Amino acid sequence: MSAVPPDAGTPSPSTAGPGPGPAAAPLLEVRDLRVRIGGREIVHAADLTATPGRLVAVVGPNGAGKSTLVRTAAGLQRAAGGEVHWEGTDVRQVSGRHLARLRAFVPQRARVPDGIDVREAVMIGRSPRIGGLRRPGRADRDAVEDALRRASALELVDRQLSTLSGGELQRVQLAVGLAQGAPVLIADEPTSALDLGATATFAQLLRRLAGDGLAIVLVVHDLALAAAIADEVVVMADGRTVATGPPSTVLDRERLARIWRVDAALRTDDEGRTALDVAWLAPPAA
Repeated sequence: MSAVPPDAGTPSPSTAGPGPGPAAAPLLEVRDLRVRIGGREIVHAADLTATPGRLVAVVGPNGAGKSTLVRTAAGLQRAAGGEVHWEGTDVRQVSGRHLARLRAFVPQRARVPDGIDVREAVMIGRSPRIGGLRRPGRADRDAVEDALRRASALELVDRQLSTLSGGELQRVQLAVGLAQGAPVLIADEPTSALDLGATATFAQLLRRLAGDGLAIVLVVHDLALAAAIADEVVVMADGRTVATGPPSTVLDRERLARIWRVDAALRTDDEGRTALDVAWLAPPAA
């Protein structure tokens, strides 16, 4: 769910800077992942690492396996092979409740039940911390308020979910994830249905959260957005990880032509604004 623009003083990606360096212990490690759905292997050999304070963007063409990769990493889809480790422990040995305390998952389109307001929705995010037999206490109510604040959604608190715009819904869904208190936030194409302003707002929120020390994994189609806010980009194609590294290195013209079959180049101006220059009427790259 989505949000109001953060404060004007929010650091831009160029001034926010990356989080802790490679020495930080990974919270999530995916190695040589394979995923089979309906008898077909969707992901063949995928790798992903999430560390505190860093934003990793997972990009690739339609059908590359991006969402399958992150859903499997999040424990929402069963792996056919390879390794998924959370804080060094195989995901198959992590209980559902403990996994919910390690990672929050923001889907592309959140379900919008009737008759529930924003505060109630965000309190649902506290479920892994509350348990089935305890009522929410002061700490839980404080955590909900803090999650709403961090997602720039406090002004929405008394609204019904059914009255929110797409951007507002994504901000609230982000607050639901933050209320879990998990150190890793996985967002699966959260900006795909948002307009330019709401997309920029959500991107600024994610960058700010990474600056606060969260590990962020973002699946996104917009390569200019990925280049603008990510510390690291993971490129997927045909179910495989084909490149991992800084955006300026990984999203070069040759790779754009080979993977996306387009004549394009990323450009960043002196003020840190990023654009993708595309030869729209040129024939497809060979």
